[in-house]
Amino acid sequence: MVIHHTKKIAFFAFIFLLYGFSVAPLFSESRTDELQQQIDTKNKEITAIEETIKKYKEDLNETLQTKTTLSSQIYQLETTANKLKAEVNLTDKKISNTNLTIEKLRIGIEEKEGEIKTTKESLAEIIRALDEEESQTLLEVLLAYDNLSEFFNNIDRMDYLQNGIHINLEELKTLKKENEENEIEKNKEKQELQELQEALLDKKEITEENKNQKDILLEKTKNEESRYQELLAEQQKKQESLLGEISLLEEEMRIIIDPNSLPPAGSGVLKWPLDDIVITQKFGWTEFALSKSWLYPSIGHNGVDFRASKGTPIKVSRNGVVTDTGDTDIGCANASYGKWILIDHENGLSSMYAHLSKIKVSKGDRVETGQLIGHSGDTGATYGPHLHFGVFATQAVEVTQYKSKVCGTYMKLPLVAVNGYLDPLLYL
Repeated sequence: MVIHHTKKIAFFAFIFLLYGFSVAPLFSESRTDELQQQIDTKNKEITAIEETIKKYKEDLNETLQTKTTLSSQIYQLETTANKLKAEVNLTDKKISNTNLTIEKLRIGIEEKEGEIKTTKESLAEIIRALDEEESQTLLEVLLAYDNLSEFFNNIDRMDYLQNGIHINLEELKTLKKENEENEIEKNKEKQELQELQEALLDKKEITEENKNQKDILLEKTKNEESRYQELLAEQQKKQESLLGEISLLEEEMRIIIDPNSLPPAGSGVLKWPLDDIVITQKFGWTEFALSKSWLYPSIGHNGVDFRASKGTPIKVSRNGVVTDTGDTDIGCANASYGKWILIDHENGLSSMYAHLSKIKVSKGDRVETGQLIGHSGDTGATYGPHLHFGVFATQAVEVTQYKSKVCGTYMKLPLVAVNGYLDPLLYL
């Protein structure tokens, strides 16, 4: 009985090792092949869309080189809208492709789990056989073999098989772990693509809204560029009058600010509000501010301007709470901050983000450093899309409903005691 059972177990284990511990897959290979074919198809579609986007970019660059007229601006917005539509489609394809890859990885994980289970069962069977032999006396075990050579050969073979299966089990565990890590990475990639998709849809909405506004203006001017330029000049005059009016009001608001209530200059307590940083105008008496000194009677330019094309994601510079948001264009079009966000960082500083095209937060929201809070634009008084970034002593700023003499209407905006304006670059 001992000879028969031991040789049976040894033979089973030898055959198992001989075939490389192969286990019938839990899923048919056809499903994996089908997924790979779908992934390959998606990759071809992605390449085609990327070529379309490249063409739109080339068209946009050519348009930017031409004269800036109302008609060319509308054409540029149409091209931008088409480009964004293609980018949305591209991101859809990438998300779909990522989902297929995740499904393929999950199948691989489940297959490896099945192989690990079978390998463990085989290893347990060998161990049980060895345990049965160990329960026999040495004399009984020796008598089960024809000679000592056969006895020692069988022991060596059983040790080899046991070690081989153990090594194979570790390899399967390693492969399973790699698949699980790849799945985590792909899920992270999917999350990033979904965030990108949301940003692209925001941009698309912003572009279409802006195009509609330009279309209305074009209809009003009946495509007369000279009339369009006259309207721009009138708007600029209104902007300048309002800015001067607000600056004089803030000059009268001077308060005593305790320097110890503010972080030290150069401490880097604020992070950049954009991924790509290009400063177009600094704080204080810049060349532009000096050329329009009637707009800035006290401190010059009251923030820092960053280059930011319409729809660029704007990120909060530090943890804090949204003090308020607003849109001055509602009360006095194209004459002040436009869409703005004010955030209290609870360290004595508040930051403001102005001329936005879209606001993504609301009053009272708690925000974290680097969180998306809006998109850049050219609302309010601007000479083109950019981000106006202001930093204030929190105790010196007050959100108020202000009635403008220029427009004769109320508008909500932050008013800051003139000595409460701080140079943002001292804290970035």
